[in-house]
Amino acid sequence: MPYVAVSALSHPGLIRDHNEDSLVIGPWTLCATVTENPQTLFFPYASPVVVAVADGLGGHPGGDVASALVARRIAWLGPALSSEVAVRDVLNACNRAVYEAADGDDGRALTAMGTTVAGIVVQPGSLLTFNVGDSRVFAVTRDGLRQVSVDDSPPLEPGRRTTSLVTQCLGGSVTYRSIRPHVTAAPVSPGDRYLVCTDGLTDPLTTDVIDEVLREHDDGRAAFELWKAAIAAGGPDNITLAVVRVGDE
Repeated sequence: MPYVAVSALSHPGLIRDHNEDSLVIGPWTLCATVTENPQTLFFPYASPVVVAVADGLGGHPGGDVASALVARRIAWLGPALSSEVAVRDVLNACNRAVYEAADGDDGRALTAMGTTVAGIVVQPGSLLTFNVGDSRVFAVTRDGLRQVSVDDSPPLEPGRRTTSLVTQCLGGSVTYRSIRPHVTAAPVSPGDRYLVCTDGLTDPLTTDVIDEVLREHDDGRAAFELWKAAIAAGGPDNITLAVVRVGDE
């Protein structure tokens, strides 16, 4: 019987003093906490399975609160995310919820809190990819790693490979700003693999390095080796990732 295997972990890295990332795997969430080892969960290849990461904005208050709020809402609504329209509606609702939570904080400690989000919804015959911000989704193909999310980042300065700036996110401003979520649909079949991750993985590691790890390893071992490579590269940010595989037995 076909199934969906998700191997994931979340770690603060070597520089940050706490983790502001959150993770969604089906109905489960891991919010602003740490996993010592990758966890692998299996789901029937039947109803929609959502896998997502949310990266609280650095330099803003309440990044962990914003990412957790978004992760929990997406997990709660996951079974209903069966179309591009439904995903866009949920992401817009998440954006409003972040602003409402910040406005409802009497101490104003959460003003301008925000988060990125990126993920996939796996359902029979169809894969929905979504993101707002610079967290990423990759398809792992025989021809190499292919990014299927769209970075909301300004043009890179000459000589730079990465930037910490984003052109849109959920929340992140003193006054309300609407978003334009990136949502696409594509066919999916047993054997397909995907990587969902925050920039704590993609900033220190090049695409070639990530591709090499995913060619050599699968599932929990792949997640562990990716984390280990990011740590070896300095672990400058929180690292959250999920390796997703559609199995056929």
